[in-house]
Amino acid sequence: MSSKVLTLCQARWAEFLSEFHFSITYRPGRLATLPDALSRRDNVYPERGEDLISKNPINFKQLINQNEVQPSRFFAVKVESFLNLIDSIQKDLWQDPHYRSILQELGKGKSVQDYSLDSSSQLLLLKDQVVVPNDSTFQPSILQKRHDSPLAGNAGQEKTLKIDNQDFHWSSMTQFVKDYVSSCQQCSRNKNIHHKKFGLLKPLPIPNGPWICLSMDFITQLPLSNSFDSILVIVDIFSKMVVFIPTMSSSTSLYLAHLFIKNIFSKHGLPSRIVSDRGPLFFLPFGQIFVSSSKFQEICQLLTIQKLMYRQRG
Repeated sequence: MSSKVLTLCQARWAEFLSEFHFSITYRPGRLATLPDALSRRDNVYPERGEDLISKNPINFKQLINQNEVQPSRFFAVKVESFLNLIDSIQKDLWQDPHYRSILQELGKGKSVQDYSLDSSSQLLLLKDQVVVPNDSTFQPSILQKRHDSPLAGNAGQEKTLKIDNQDFHWSSMTQFVKDYVSSCQQCSRNKNIHHKKFGLLKPLPIPNGPWICLSMDFITQLPLSNSFDSILVIVDIFSKMVVFIPTMSSSTSLYLAHLFIKNIFSKHGLPSRIVSDRGPLFFLPFGQIFVSSSKFQEICQLLTIQKLMYRQRG
């Protein structure tokens, strides 16, 4: 280190080496054979150090001994629940009039088309499929094991139906499986979206005054009162004034036009725009009260009423 100016790293090493009394002699590489041979030995390994992380670093107390856990107990619970399900299916099959007659015929030794009795469990089989009675208590239990269990992996409708068809049969199985899978919360959370992204919401134009732009919709399935079970709701978008008109769920578009003329047109005049959903009442001949054999779209064009539609989203 004969240089007058040292870097920070060289200065630190110079300070450290100043505590030792030694001389540095250069040796060519051809003369340094012994250190090089030691570094190239393949049978010399460094000793293993101590493990820094133990298996139980926080010294948790072991609550259950592994020898005390017997997997056969858990297996016995599953087998017992399956046997209980088989016994329940056997009992309810005899209570069903249709399947009871088939069981009686098979018990007499007669043959019934596509039906047979299992020799070990005495279950009724339809083409090697276990017949399940038309009882809602058994079908969810089967689907819980074939769809909700970790081994099933919450398969989709087609795969779950294919798995169930291999072993079981009941009436309307396809629709039942579709309803069950579609109502599964875990499937709804993890299901991939295959449709296009929804478009941006477009706000309605702001009207210049009251009763220029109206929105119309129905409140249905109400308790019957004075022969009415529905309410036609008309809202003025500018003032937010609401008109509630009692009506029936069986009302036609012609009757709807009468209500509109009586309650809106006679008091506030014709609007420039009407916002409604895509219900059939707003497409059928709503304008027949004005012009014979005309449609709602046509009457809106004649009266220069702009018709705005929206699509409902659940």
